[in-house]
Amino acid sequence: MMQDSLQLRVLDLEVPVLTGIYSEETHLPQPLRISVIVDLECHPRYDPDTLLSASKNYMDLKHAAMAALPVDQHFTLVEAVADHICETLMVQDRRVQRVQVDIVKLAIAEKDESIGISLVRHRR
Repeated sequence: MMQDSLQLRVLDLEVPVLTGIYSEETHLPQPLRISVIVDLECHPRYDPDTLLSASKNYMDLKHAAMAALPVDQHFTLVEAVADHICETLMVQDRRVQRVQVDIVKLAIAEKDESIGISLVRHRR
């Protein structure tokens, strides 16, 4: 039997983050393009007057990818940035069942390439 699902998306946020392993990367924030997709427990029905509490505010996803990242924290790997975002969303709301974070390192891209990672975490 197939289950209903709800995915919330916040895509292509440009966020400056202290990340990198090379000396030229460790002193200044690098621009990252971050997208967040969250699978949420699905409400049985969404009527026209359904309250926001039956879903999740998109701004929570944006906050996890921007404001919730510590400004003075250096992340050696972008995977750690993605993990921090996943953890923030999982801790914030028990209804979050899965988080996917896609990160593109803009500083190393040439000719519109998308060089980066996708991290998917499931609630256990």
